[in-house]
Amino acid sequence: MSIRRTIFVLCAAIASALPSVAQAQEKLPVVATFSILSDFVKNIGGDRVSVTTLVGPNGDIHVYQPSPADAKKLANARIVFVNGFKLEGWMDRLVKASGTKASVIVATKGIKPREMADDDDAKGGQAHEHAGVDPHAWQSIANARVYVANIRDALVAADPGGKETYEKNTADYLAKLAAVETEVKDGIAKIPAARRRIITTHDAFGYFGAAYGFEFIAPQGVSTETEASAQDVAKIIRQIKAQKIPAVFLENVSDPRLVQRIADETGAKIGGTIYSDALSAEGGPASTYIDMMRHNIRQLAAALTS
Repeated sequence: MSIRRTIFVLCAAIASALPSVAQAQEKLPVVATFSILSDFVKNIGGDRVSVTTLVGPNGDIHVYQPSPADAKKLANARIVFVNGFKLEGWMDRLVKASGTKASVIVATKGIKPREMADDDDAKGGQAHEHAGVDPHAWQSIANARVYVANIRDALVAADPGGKETYEKNTADYLAKLAAVETEVKDGIAKIPAARRRIITTHDAFGYFGAAYGFEFIAPQGVSTETEASAQDVAKIIRQIKAQKIPAVFLENVSDPRLVQRIADETGAKIGGTIYSDALSAEGGPASTYIDMMRHNIRQLAAALTS
């Protein structure tokens, strides 16, 4: 092959690759604050979006400290999705520091927040940033549908050309949510009503309990930022013994030592690990929201029906 012919072939190959490169660059750049919210965005956005997650799998958003790299991620985004309900207490400072022009979308818009009782507002005598409001709204699948609708609307507004794709992806994902909600309800139906009480590290499952008739008891309140006081732990130990609560559960974002201590002192069995504020890593049991909800109900049912 002549040199001229070789150059021609190379140029043709480069030219044919340009559309795919351009297409990749045209993906809508968005940021989601934590892994569960990111999973929602990926399911609705599909191939039209490029999603950057600030707090990744198994990360604790309650104690997260943003970095300069996070500010750069926001500066490059067109949309920033946040949970709201004061979950991301550090977000306003990060947005200001980044100078981003992105639209900041609160994914919980339209959801009625769960109000916390006074004794949950400050565990161990320390106020936390979520005082009065439970931010863990995603633990109800009905609320997850609201997250999805808000995400769809924001993506359509930013990328009208993708409206049909976003709407189709939303319909497909809502069908998956309906299927897993049936699994959750079927799983809970197998658990005797008197046994639908468990201990978790922090109060992340209030929306789940309210939606599906379950009682979760937690020594730490709705944030992992504060430590449970000795008085809180002693009260829960007495409650477990008095009510014969059968199981305590670890959380993927919390220190397991507190739950282990409670289990040791009460004789309650450790029912396994459930996922509250973050997904598992890829290949783990809860690497998507759907898998998380499915895994949690299977863990609960297995521990409380045996």
